[in-house]
Amino acid sequence: MKKLLSKSTFVRGLQCEKSLYLYKNHFNLKDTPSLSLKTIFEQGTSIGLLAQHLFPGGVDASTKSYININDSVKKTFDFINQGETTIYEATFIYNNVLAALDILVKKEDGWHAYEVKSSTRISSTYLNDAAIQYYTIINSGINLKDISIIYINKNYLMNENIDVSQLFNIESVYDKVLKLNDRIPNDVTRLKKVLMSSKAPNVDIGTHCSKPYECDFKGVCWNHIPDYSIFDISRLSTKKKFDLYKKGIVKIDQVDINKTPLNSDQLIQVQSDLNNKTYIETKKIKKFIKDLKYPLFYLDFETISSAIPMYKNTKPYQQLVFQYSLHVQKSINSKIVHSDYLANQNEDPRSQFIERLINDCGNYGDIIVYNISFERGKLKNLIKNFPNYSLQLTSIINRLKDLMLPFKNKWYYSPKMKGSYSIKYVLPALVPDLSYDNLDIKDGGTASNIFLSMVNGTFNGNVKETRKQLLEYCYMDTFAMVKILEKLIQI
Repeated sequence: MKKLLSKSTFVRGLQCEKSLYLYKNHFNLKDTPSLSLKTIFEQGTSIGLLAQHLFPGGVDASTKSYININDSVKKTFDFINQGETTIYEATFIYNNVLAALDILVKKEDGWHAYEVKSSTRISSTYLNDAAIQYYTIINSGINLKDISIIYINKNYLMNENIDVSQLFNIESVYDKVLKLNDRIPNDVTRLKKVLMSSKAPNVDIGTHCSKPYECDFKGVCWNHIPDYSIFDISRLSTKKKFDLYKKGIVKIDQVDINKTPLNSDQLIQVQSDLNNKTYIETKKIKKFIKDLKYPLFYLDFETISSAIPMYKNTKPYQQLVFQYSLHVQKSINSKIVHSDYLANQNEDPRSQFIERLINDCGNYGDIIVYNISFERGKLKNLIKNFPNYSLQLTSIINRLKDLMLPFKNKWYYSPKMKGSYSIKYVLPALVPDLSYDNLDIKDGGTASNIFLSMVNGTFNGNVKETRKQLLEYCYMDTFAMVKILEKLIQI
């Protein structure tokens, strides 16, 4: 199987030949997949199964194990010879290239191929994917009349139940695939030579490491790059970062500020790191603090997002609130009170979320968030779906203040922040005795994926204990804001 090219390894090889070689010959060196990536794969599987309802009554040619892939090929041709007209996971091998097609349908004019994607648009990568499918299938003796990509209709609004005919778009890519078809044999030959090589190709790191996909061998290829490097210079373009890298500049202390074009924020970061000094704009911080109106409400949301809408009047990939944490401080020296909300995973939480939030936020005082665009965007979405709460939610929006501003604008910058203004970097820089490290859930992405798995019914852990961990994580986000503002006040 090591010398067999599949559509995924073909696309991997187009992105980077070294990645293809390592995947086939040193799979054990692959980076550990994140929970987010696992969620994406699970979602892709669910989308594929749901799309089969567009062409019901088909037969499945798949096998449980990749090792038995030849059995899938045999099943596919057996089904064809038996007169089946809809085949799921129809599998073909030609010239050591494997194509497992999501759906193959025989219509009056002949066979039509359908590949299912969980994206909301057709990318050039998907066209390459379809091209290698087409190459393999037609050379296996199937006269394809058309090949299409099935993808998510981002404008679909779910009513009571999922309508698959509305959830999916079906778009023929036949003409585009034909234009790519002439180069496919050469690409196949080139990539097969890579697989047969005795050593990995000499490919240096570059923009291809992240486009079109984040490579899962960066742990191997980027091990010569320090944890903090020129690639962490804030908002410096990827091109400029690699221009520095090609000149042999990797560490921050190698950057010549007289020869490297940097904007004012980037200059603050580099100079601060070179001199190991904290940069503080006291007047701007003082004005920011003076403009805050007590009582202060420190607020943080958590959301879930799914390609398949979960609740009535929601769209694919719409971010839906399921949790918040709120610390309340009546005056600068008063005791801080905490409240929170975590949805029941078995029901649409939004109405209850809104009512609890309105009650907990009161009628006056500034509401402190970290990255105002996130909470403001979610509140505006809630107003669209629940216009009867428009007045109260608009009032909350108008009270929002962004604690990220002093750090994003470099009014405060410490070398310990390593070029980032994320709260995960700001907190240990300002309050070193407070950390996310001891939490079971350490980031919002993990929190979102865990709760989504609860909603989907795929969660295997202890629900009661995990809900406690979700509350602890969200608590830390708002308590961190409390301590960060305390530090700014001291400054």
